[in-house]
Amino acid sequence: MVRLNRIYTRTGDDGSSGLSTGERRLKNDVRFDAIGSVDETNAAIGVARLHVDEYPDLDLMLGAIQNDLFDLGADLATPEADEPPAFEPLRILPVQVERLEKEIDYLNRSLAPLTTFVLPGGSAAAAHLHVARTVCRRAERVTVTLAQTAGEPVNPEAVRYLNRLSDFLFVASRWANDLGGRDVLWVPGQNRE
Repeated sequence: MVRLNRIYTRTGDDGSSGLSTGERRLKNDVRFDAIGSVDETNAAIGVARLHVDEYPDLDLMLGAIQNDLFDLGADLATPEADEPPAFEPLRILPVQVERLEKEIDYLNRSLAPLTTFVLPGGSAAAAHLHVARTVCRRAERVTVTLAQTAGEPVNPEAVRYLNRLSDFLFVASRWANDLGGRDVLWVPGQNRE
């Protein structure tokens, strides 16, 4: 259980931070970059939720995702090691990825197929969901970089979750655009003359 009595500890004043295993690393370590990008994704979703009042189903889905993203941060903060930690590490599970897939299918079945790319915009909710999507893509790229770094194990389900989440956020943005009715469509070469 997490217990925060003091918010500042001064232990990071030297530019380091601690993983859940107790190991200290510099704050610009790629693992902290991944954790921070996941946290940014969560914050962007929190802002998007301020604009989805008329979509209670979507708000519930986004709330569950925010909780999952804390799970994902905990997963990244506890890298697998030769000696297991003294506690059961929290890991992203396939069931969490599968839930996202079901929610994507639920939202997408109400949408007309796309014939071109969608520009971020339309409604405030959709625009914020697009911002969350792009932040999520960055979190995915950084997490993949971490996973490809020697000696830095990453749960493959964490990468799958981020990949699926960016798909979810794209479909959710269209759903929040009056089921695609307010989508802003890309017109290739429109302003070349």
